[in-house]
Amino acid sequence: MSRIRPASVDDAPRLASIYDPIVSDTAVSFELKPPGPSEMARRIGEVTATHPWLVAEDGSTILGYAYARKFAERPAYRWSVETTVYVDQGHRGRGVGRTLYAALLELAALWGFANAFAGIALPNPASESLHRAVGFSLIGVFPRVGHKMGEWRDVAWWHCPLSHVDPPRVPAPPPDELIAAVLTRR
Repeated sequence: MSRIRPASVDDAPRLASIYDPIVSDTAVSFELKPPGPSEMARRIGEVTATHPWLVAEDGSTILGYAYARKFAERPAYRWSVETTVYVDQGHRGRGVGRTLYAALLELAALWGFANAFAGIALPNPASESLHRAVGFSLIGVFPRVGHKMGEWRDVAWWHCPLSHVDPPRVPAPPPDELIAAVLTRR
């Protein structure tokens, strides 16, 4: 893997090609219909207006992506994010997810976020192992919370503390130079 960089809406077709089979062929995502490139572009634009979204690439090939988004709507939640990482099937198990997550969590902390949460549809031992490796801890399981592919699915919720600053500052993107410094270290 040669680099981690911020995502752009131009990445939408490749990101959709990574995500769409996860939606259609697995219970990992609770979406029922693949969003496709145009919806992925809309999501990238929406998320990157307020939160980090990163891609890992080797040359011009995007291997995976990770992002942090608003955890919940009410203002008191603004210091918490929900995180997601997806890696192309041909590149899993090679450290791409771990590298993406390490950069994402560091940037989220620099942004001013205090907590990262991730939901993992069960069973998913690879995702659980990844989250544990990058500093998340299991905090609970929502039983039978989603129904996909003919079965009820549990979702495990994981937490990673990002900052213990009190009172917290209002989350905002760090300067571009700081983002670049974080990403070039990966």
